[in-house]
Amino acid sequence: MKRAATLSALVCLLAVTAAAPAAPDADRGHRPPPGKGTLLDSVPKKGVLRVCTTGDYRPFTHREADGTYRGIDIKMARDLAKSLDAKPKFVATTWKEIADDVADGRCDIAAGGVSITLPRARTVYFSEPTREDGKTPIVRCADKARFGDGALADIDKPGTKVVVNPGGTNEQFARAHIKQASLTVHPDNSTIFKEIIDGRADVMMTDASETRYQSKIHPELCSLHPDKPFTFAEKAYALPRGDAQFKEYVDQFVHLATHDGTYAAYEAEWMK
Repeated sequence: MKRAATLSALVCLLAVTAAAPAAPDADRGHRPPPGKGTLLDSVPKKGVLRVCTTGDYRPFTHREADGTYRGIDIKMARDLAKSLDAKPKFVATTWKEIADDVADGRCDIAAGGVSITLPRARTVYFSEPTREDGKTPIVRCADKARFGDGALADIDKPGTKVVVNPGGTNEQFARAHIKQASLTVHPDNSTIFKEIIDGRADVMMTDASETRYQSKIHPELCSLHPDKPFTFAEKAYALPRGDAQFKEYVDQFVHLATHDGTYAAYEAEWMK
């Protein structure tokens, strides 16, 4: 009798367990947020991919005077939209607001030389990286000897004028490392390098990719040790947190583009 009672109790327990609903957070990381669906479905239905971009960071994103956008990541965004049977709609943002704009639903993706950082990763997902990068100085070529090997100790000295654009990883890096040199925040990243050319600033520390591009279009500027930057960083696309299906698709898109020559060809248009 005891054995029969035990078996009966076990059968009842299994039945109750099978009928019980899943815990609220079970498998949530593999589904989009409740009620929102996935962009992998909604973007093709709407025919529009909303892309947040700053438009001030060549060679990745640049807004022309007529309002059109150009750059490596602009071309990638157009390709991504096309792969989803959609057209891109570029949404202006700032470096300070770019992650929040994605999280708040102002856009479906952010592109344009966006660096992966842990603070941003608390707000958004990041795609598979498109390239490696890191902070390095750019100065007037005439002043190269003044900065020696381009070490931080050679830059952070009284009398040196460091300039930086606001709101992003450049400002974070400069404020963390510049203690003796003067530090000026220049509000327009598209004109900041003219501050160095015209002598109002001596040095800027930004991503090696940008210093290479700027020294190409401004021969009077020289990038210091771009092959050995101060930091390690990766660039990627910022995506809404919680939409794993869309992230997986963008990851696959980036993986193919960075291995079939597509991304390299876009980069070569600007960098070589």
